[in-house]
Amino acid sequence: MPKVLVAGVGNVLRGDDGFGIEVVRRLLSQGTPPGVEVMETGGGVGLVQKLLDGYDALIVVDAVQRGGAPGTVYLLEPQLPDTLPPPTDELDALLGHLCDTQLSRLFILAKALGVLPPKVLVVGCQTQCCDELGSGLTEPVLEAVEVALERVRAAINKLNGVRLLGTGAEGAEAVTSVRPNLQIKNERRR
Repeated sequence: MPKVLVAGVGNVLRGDDGFGIEVVRRLLSQGTPPGVEVMETGGGVGLVQKLLDGYDALIVVDAVQRGGAPGTVYLLEPQLPDTLPPPTDELDALLGHLCDTQLSRLFILAKALGVLPPKVLVVGCQTQCCDELGSGLTEPVLEAVEVALERVRAAINKLNGVRLLGTGAEGAEAVTSVRPNLQIKNERRR
């Protein structure tokens, strides 16, 4: 059974930015299968430090800005190049601000350290508002929490070899209408 880390990324004090945290809290309250660890993180190097424990797969749950309708859930499979470019001022600047929580930066650092798992998935939700301090999730993002939770569970089951019907097209961009204003998109990014 693979060792899987599910990381909810976000800040519950910044509106929809707390999406990833809410999803993993619900996942924890419902229980997880053996071999699955769940963590909450504001991002930064804390996630990379946790990856030092060694995992076969990483599922990151986070708020995203992809231009879709608020509440749209995306399943992304980021692809990093096999080799990283040599250090440059630009790369140093990129890695110098890891507390900004840009997933691409975290993935680059984890890969450079040799701790990025071979399988990485991002379950993201298009936000509506991340600027109001102290506000909770907006309605469309709150509605998307259960959909994202289903996607995380389906990904865990797939990683564990459990085949489920209706989990979407692997590796292709597919849009499945879930509710009138809520969609799931599967994308593989290169």
